[in-house]
Amino acid sequence: MVVTLEAKLEAALKEQAFRRGIAPEELVVDVLRERFVGAVTLELRDEWERGLLEASRPWGVSLSDAALSSEGLYD
Repeated sequence: MVVTLEAKLEAALKEQAFRRGIAPEELVVDVLRERFVGAVTLELRDEWERGLLEASRPWGVSLSDAALSSEGLYD
């Protein structure tokens, strides 16, 4: 399958892939898999990981990179 992206979307995709240290194609596949197939099944290694996962919640707020910078904390 070949998908043609508009320039703005392609630039954003490349930037996110760079930040994650992966190829843009890998990021696309990961996002599509998560969106259409479902969440990745985790293999938990011990009780600590199991407890950590149970304590987490699937909602919340994702902060922008700017909000996490020292200048962004005071805005």
